[in-house]
Amino acid sequence: MLVKTYASSVQGVDAQRITIEVNIRGTVQPGSPMYFLVGLPDSAVKEGFQRIEAAIGNSGFLMKRLKTVVNMAPANVRKEGSAYDLPIAIGILAGTKQIEAPTLADYLMMGELSLDGSLRPIRGALPIAIQARKEGFKGLILPHMNAREAAIVDDLEVFGMEHIRQVVELLEGHPFEPITIDTRKEFANCYHKSLHDFSDVRGQQKVKRSLEIAAAGGHNAILIGPPGAGKTMLSRRIPSILPPLTLHEALETTKIHSVAGLLAPNASLLANRPFRSPHHTISDVAMVGGGSHPQPGEISLAHHGILFLDELPEFKRSVLEVLRQPMEERKVTISRARITVNYPAGFMLVASMNPWGCVRFL
Repeated sequence: MLVKTYASSVQGVDAQRITIEVNIRGTVQPGSPMYFLVGLPDSAVKEGFQRIEAAIGNSGFLMKRLKTVVNMAPANVRKEGSAYDLPIAIGILAGTKQIEAPTLADYLMMGELSLDGSLRPIRGALPIAIQARKEGFKGLILPHMNAREAAIVDDLEVFGMEHIRQVVELLEGHPFEPITIDTRKEFANCYHKSLHDFSDVRGQQKVKRSLEIAAAGGHNAILIGPPGAGKTMLSRRIPSILPPLTLHEALETTKIHSVAGLLAPNASLLANRPFRSPHHTISDVAMVGGGSHPQPGEISLAHHGILFLDELPEFKRSVLEVLRQPMEERKVTISRARITVNYPAGFMLVASMNPWGCVRFL
């Protein structure tokens, strides 16, 4: 029997629909492989069969010994991570006729399975929800800890589930209340006053005036002074004099942090401007983003906020060189053999350093 479920792959800060086709047919001969997974999956996806088998068995269902072929389309997109456990497991249960799911095509679902069948949180819930609405799905099924993040997307029913049995009950027609959030009210409630307030600084009038001008125009700034002069203290307070994030800017910032897996459990929106302060030993890739599986770097995590480089001369020359193009274009493009992704990088650069002593040899 052929069954289709729907998932999503996050590429950069956007998502793409993935159709998971599960074909179950014929018994398996002793010694022959039972599961076949195709469609360019990575190791974490392939290992999912072990989690799926245990989760299905511990949830009161059977993992029947039938030849199971799972195709993840389109086949030219690399599938990464463990979030495909849930749609594959539901496809197997529907393909073996252990559940009746007439509304299966109405939902996009993502979630990592524990061995007991409970759902663990995933990355990128917000871009997945945006794509699900764009694709016209009726609802989105996610782990409970990702539900509030996805629920800020209007016109989409978001169901936060804690166990695969709840997902089965929903698909079989049992009533569940979708999680609803008033986006604008949530945005207002998520904003909190910074602990580092610019108004707390006493004295330093010329420096404060300079930073106010820089903040007003979105200009970059460098602070030069001896240790203990207050360079870092002043820099940490710059976000408190920047204009509040708009709702659109908050959604962009939240998407980036969601993809990077930096949102707190049950979080929804990031309503405060980010302040990123990487250590001077940071690598080029960690600064601009990338890796074998591209992830956003510090410059993207500072989007709509502040990137603070303390002790600027201590940073490697190569790290400072890679900042030039993103600072001009306000985005970074990462190209790999199979994929090219874009991350936004519209940040205000603030740096500090100690004055250099000049030695003259006569």
